[in-house]
Amino acid sequence: MHMEETASLREIGAEGLTVSDPAEDVRGRKVLDTADEHIGDVDDLLVEHGKHIVRFLRVATGGFLGLGETKFLIPVDAITSIDDEAVHVNQTREHVASGPRYDPDLINKPHHLANVYEHYGSVPFWAEGYTYPAFPYYR
Repeated sequence: MHMEETASLREIGAEGLTVSDPAEDVRGRKVLDTADEHIGDVDDLLVEHGKHIVRFLRVATGGFLGLGETKFLIPVDAITSIDDEAVHVNQTREHVASGPRYDPDLINKPHHLANVYEHYGSVPFWAEGYTYPAFPYYR
């Protein structure tokens, strides 16, 4: 399967969608790195349209009231656990900050998404043999 053969990705906030179980909606939670350092906050989830499978967290960091924020996509494959306050990922804050920035014009460009997955050391969801992570990882 190639990225071109998959359904497109959509931000659930922009689509007016919700998570079926509100207790599992991680939007607004902190994202913490391997040292429990604050990276940013989950401001949206990108889902594979048609399948409604979450593929990425959109994480916003910095700024004030949405101005001057930097946004990143983090594959759900990087999540190690979720609790009531935060989503924990297997990356350092510095590694996330050095990664590809979120760009709404690129969320369905296979080359860009492949770069995001490569940066995080994950296999793209469209690659042969990909297995979706077992969720939720609540602690």
